[in-house]
Amino acid sequence: MNILINAGIVLLTIAVMELASWAMHKYLFHGPLWFIHKTHHQQRHGWFELNDLFSIGFAALALWLMWAGHVTLDYRFWIGTGISAYGTIYFIFHDWFIHNRFKAFKSNNRYLMGIRRAHKIHHKSTEKNPSEEFGLLIANKKWFKR
Repeated sequence: MNILINAGIVLLTIAVMELASWAMHKYLFHGPLWFIHKTHHQQRHGWFELNDLFSIGFAALALWLMWAGHVTLDYRFWIGTGISAYGTIYFIFHDWFIHNRFKAFKSNNRYLMGIRRAHKIHHKSTEKNPSEEFGLLIANKKWFKR
């Protein structure tokens, strides 16, 4: 039973991270934290950008939670694991597949192509506003049409 509860906590955390990331991206990153996030909407000169600080912050939170709950493997450990899983998904989808920080992999998968289209629309503007499509895993259905 504990395995199901722990797996549920991880999956729920991934879902909450998608919702929280969407809200933070729209209202904070394209709001008062634009001075950091704008580096992600500009051409990158080098491998890192100031925007990577957000990923480092989420990783630090995940590691702290995992450390705080590691002795008894309580809910904090599994929330940290869920945040880490979301970070891994983010890295694969966003940094590798969409932004080609490594040699890009190709896919004709309808879902992946829709996510890529939505993200490209988001980056169409290099300004704080207007912008649309702030999620990572969920986007408007119009981007999934062939």
